[in-house]
Amino acid sequence: MQQEFELCKILIEQHHRFVLTTHINPDGDGLGSELALTSLLRSRGKTVHMLNHSETPYYYGFLDPNGQIQQFDEQRHSALVHEAGVIFVLDTNQPERLGTLKPFVLESRAKKICIDHHLDRTEFADVYILDEDSAATSEIMYHLLEYLDGNRFTPEVATALYTGIMTDTGSFRFPRTSADLHRRVAHLIECGADPVTIYQNVYEQGTLGRLQLLGKVLSTLQTAHDGKVASLQATREMFRETETREEDTDGMINYTLSIKGVQVGLMFTELQDNVKVGFRSKGDIAVNKLAQEFGGNGHMNAAGARVTGAKVHKLAAKIIARSKVYIR
Repeated sequence: MQQEFELCKILIEQHHRFVLTTHINPDGDGLGSELALTSLLRSRGKTVHMLNHSETPYYYGFLDPNGQIQQFDEQRHSALVHEAGVIFVLDTNQPERLGTLKPFVLESRAKKICIDHHLDRTEFADVYILDEDSAATSEIMYHLLEYLDGNRFTPEVATALYTGIMTDTGSFRFPRTSADLHRRVAHLIECGADPVTIYQNVYEQGTLGRLQLLGKVLSTLQTAHDGKVASLQATREMFRETETREEDTDGMINYTLSIKGVQVGLMFTELQDNVKVGFRSKGDIAVNKLAQEFGGNGHMNAAGARVTGAKVHKLAAKIIARSKVYIR
């Protein structure tokens, strides 16, 4: 990626105004990448705005205690996108996943740099820094910042990158968790990332409502195709009853793969204007291909889709039936 890193370096040197954004419902990887890159850019006197379609989930608030990341508002922020010299799109290569920012990013005359580790990009950027073999976008960002500024990571940058890598690897248990990755993580710890505190902030600050929601979601657990496919559902009624939101379902899909014999895990989340579908798998089962059949995308073992105008129960039945093609 050295050639792409050099192009990125040149654009950073040539411009002063930057906008950074990531996908809807940002996770630790997208947020960590934004905050780490912002820190570097501001250290060089650049003007940087982090604008996301969705607000930051409460359990990632520790990464941004001063509220630097803003939820995009057309009236207040569209001019910032229009006037930017460079726009970084992080942890997604699909403009559709930018939500309300999509038209403004695409229409902007700014140079666009996409940094991501997902498959099947959409052509919209001037520079792509993509590595499907990286465990997280934050791992790519580690290498980029190393290229731009050596190993001089502040504790804040180390914390942001560690959080991104930890969350996108399922606490270092998903594929692509390599010895080299652990060496980079060790360096981040040496630079000030605190593994205990970060884990507690992300995974041990849930609300009572979230735990109640988990109980309701687990009560929907079903298996199909001789126990090789497991599925969960979260409905809008469950959210109302427990006073929770979409972000509170984060990680719940992983319970499907904890069942012996399950090869494919699915989770269907009913939202106001669409159904969010999570896909997980073990081994060499490419659930990203299944997700693509329903307008989604992702990694081989972890993917997602959002289907508008669908009824959650009917969509679940359709996808569960189709999943039979992918199991062994």
